Amino acid sequence: MIESAYKEASSLGLALWTTDQAGPFQTRPYAGQRWNPDGKPHCQSAEYIRNGIAKILTLFSPADGQVQVKGVRQCTNEILHGWLQGALSEWLAPLPWPEVVDAQANRKQWTRWTDGLSKPPPLPADLPALRALLVLDNLAGHKSPAFVQWLFSQGVMPLYTPLGGSWLNMTESIQRILKRRALDGQSPETPEEIITLFEATARGWNRCPTPFVWGGKRAARRERSRQRRYAVGGSGACTHRPVRRRQTKTQKWLQTNQMTH
Repeated sequence: MIESAYKEASSLGLALWTTDQAGPFQTRPYAGQRWNPDGKPHCQSAEYIRNGIAKILTLFSPADGQVQVKGVRQCTNEILHGWLQGALSEWLAPLPWPEVVDAQANRKQWTRWTDGLSKPPPLPADLPALRALLVLDNLAGHKSPAFVQWLFSQGVMPLYTPLGGSWLNMTESIQRILKRRALDGQSPETPEEIITLFEATARGWNRCPTPFVWGGKRAARRERSRQRRYAVGGSGACTHRPVRRRQTKTQKWLQTNQMTH
């Protein structure tokens, strides 16, 4: 479902965004790379300052590569949902509100993203036009009725990654890039310094963002697995495993003698 969203959202006229939280990040030295003269390696401090932690809230748009980042000291549902609603409202503002002509057809556009789910989110009776898809983790807080109903009222369909399926969320990738650029080689002494580094790195990324597309080694490996079939002569039929061929007594005798000689 989420893979289909990455591939089909733009063709369906829908925006697609992903969101996640990173951290906690401690006030400690972070390993990095730098040039140093031969025989004089860079010595990094081993001191660990217990001065609290920082967490990073992230909203990412794979189509154009834009990212919004907010650093916080703690990540309660109240803080997360408040920031996320504000960030989504900003990105939703320029999107048009299509008029719902056929209520049944409009509901089908929503329910196609819940097909196959054992516990689909309950859709309200009066649905606005679907405008965007939001990929987020399968946390209990993300399923709170107030937050989910707010998403529905804004024309946003939440798509939850399954347990053990965090690799389906592209925000994981952009957060890894931002963390490396923000913290590698740094020795922050306060959580506020960590937040400043992350937010400055995000602003620098947005000056020349890189769009993300769905693919990579895992998708290619699954595609190869689907294509790994064995053709059966005489038609276009194929099997998922080779068909064992019967051997005549003569063939078995020849094979046995070849092995002995």
